[in-house]
Amino acid sequence: MNERRCIKVLTTGGTFEKTYLEREGELKNQGSRIQRYILPKLRLPCVDVQVIEVLAIDSLLMDDSHRKLVSEAIAKESADGWPLLVVHGTDTMDQTMVYCEREHLQFSVPVVFTGAMKPVGFEDSDAIQNFTEALYATQILQPGLYLSFHGNLFEGSAIRKNRELGTFEKVQRQ
Repeated sequence: MNERRCIKVLTTGGTFEKTYLEREGELKNQGSRIQRYILPKLRLPCVDVQVIEVLAIDSLLMDDSHRKLVSEAIAKESADGWPLLVVHGTDTMDQTMVYCEREHLQFSVPVVFTGAMKPVGFEDSDAIQNFTEALYATQILQPGLYLSFHGNLFEGSAIRKNRELGTFEKVQRQ
């Protein structure tokens, strides 16, 4: 018999979670869309997914006070030993990962960041792919900090967004 597991999803907003507001003609963050657009499409009979909204902000508007909230949420929510998936905007995800890595020298659970280049709910969004890959990764990885994006898995914060390719890549950090 399969054992039930829990995975906590910390959402911060970003393109992944944006909603198109017709009257304003803008895309904005207005709360998580994961429970409406992603979870109903997944078959997870042995996995409880708990969605926790930390922020609802475009990552370009983030500063270290926001990153501190994300870091504190990681510390608090990892205390029970369940893996964490962090949904974050792609423009400053690397900065938040560096901040969290600096604050948490040791991670007690897998902490997997992901995001999307197009919002969930858009026909050709990469959000569901990235979310499901990250969700799976949280279940098989050792404790640590990771990025799961477009079929790639990176360990640590030495990553950057390659705007030309529209994805992430590993970099050398000193």
